[in-house]
Amino acid sequence: MSTIDKGTKASPGHHRQDNRQDHRQVAALPWRLDDGGELQILLVTSRTNKKWMLPKGWPMAGVTDATAALIEAREEAGVEGVISPSPIGTYRYVRVLGENRSRPARATIYALRVVEEHATWDEMNQRERAWFRLDVAASMVFEPDLSRFLNDIAACRMMLG
Repeated sequence: MSTIDKGTKASPGHHRQDNRQDHRQVAALPWRLDDGGELQILLVTSRTNKKWMLPKGWPMAGVTDATAALIEAREEAGVEGVISPSPIGTYRYVRVLGENRSRPARATIYALRVVEEHATWDEMNQRERAWFRLDVAASMVFEPDLSRFLNDIAACRMMLG
């Protein structure tokens, strides 16, 4: 269980660590409640294959992984909010490195309670973003392990806050 009402704020100008050899990334799980109180998840498309996913990226030097996930959510999805200081889970996926090359990878997930959605953001011309009910988000994402993770949340086996 994770609380998402306490967290850290990102500060601009941090640089990414070059630790890509371990294929470990950090991901934000942007969420909100709709007017009826139903949980919604924000997904973005990847820049390369346009498949739905969580905003994610590399850990960054000088900031916590939670803050790095918040920065990625701002850059990729144009959202701000309160990030959980502790991860709520992980998922595994295959990272495509180039033509005929791939490697197993793992993303550590941090819940992000969205409080602001910007009309413009860094990667708005490279990605789509959309809010989905949790069960729909689980069926939309490309990575099977992420789909299982979202289904676990939908089945109330995990609480976001």
